[in-house]
Amino acid sequence: MYNSLLVAIDGSEEGKKALDLACRLAREDDAQLHLLHVPEALHYPTTLVWGIGAVPIHENTEELDVAAQKLIKRAESEARDYGVMQVQTHLVKGDPARTILSQAELLKVDTIVIGSRGLGNLTGLMMGSVSHKITNSAKCGVIVVR
Repeated sequence: MYNSLLVAIDGSEEGKKALDLACRLAREDDAQLHLLHVPEALHYPTTLVWGIGAVPIHENTEELDVAAQKLIKRAESEARDYGVMQVQTHLVKGDPARTILSQAELLKVDTIVIGSRGLGNLTGLMMGSVSHKITNSAKCGVIVVR
């Protein structure tokens, strides 16, 4: 039924559920499983105000990159432990919804698997959830996991 699946992971509980379902589907159909993590890219200099001073956030980007690598490696290990034979990992910075959609097209996947709510922030509340944007814009099938 499935030849190629893309699962978006972000470390959230819903993301873990999406990974579990995608692994099960990929194993059952011997499908290619693409694991995608999309850390949001900061498009402008940002600072954290601490006391009376400010600390540039870019100083912590290395830590964020390391955390992103650990997340994607852990997901790959879980997929392989689950019995998925064909696993590829992708770590792409950008706007989560746009990046997931563009990667799905680039990779020519049959279906995107995504959690209903991830580690969203205030932007997510104001602009709409990533899963909502994907279900309304994807050119392939979408499974939203709760």
